[in-house]
Amino acid sequence: MSQPPLLSMSQPPLLSMSQPPLLSKSQRRGKAGDPAGGPWGLPRHADRYSPHMQKWEYVTVPVLIHSTKMILDNWGEDGWELVQVVQGPNPESLVAYFKRPKGSPTA
Repeated sequence: MSQPPLLSMSQPPLLSMSQPPLLSKSQRRGKAGDPAGGPWGLPRHADRYSPHMQKWEYVTVPVLIHSTKMILDNWGEDGWELVQVVQGPNPESLVAYFKRPKGSPTA
């Protein structure tokens, strides 16, 4: 006895509970004057990428274990914020990731 296929071409696939319902183009636009912007309370595309959004520049820096504090302090003095430190290419070194706002006075 063969079992029926899990997905038949004649039946549309079922949506999981985590997926938003399918909406028409006019429904996806949201209502005029809606403070939340788009459906499900999400901001509209233009709101997420506004010209007022903070822009960052990043740098990766090799950090020697015996002088970690001095290196981190020097970059911090120049306005760089430490984001993450990961193991470097050898056990004696680390790699630090920093960020700072673009256009900062020390940039």
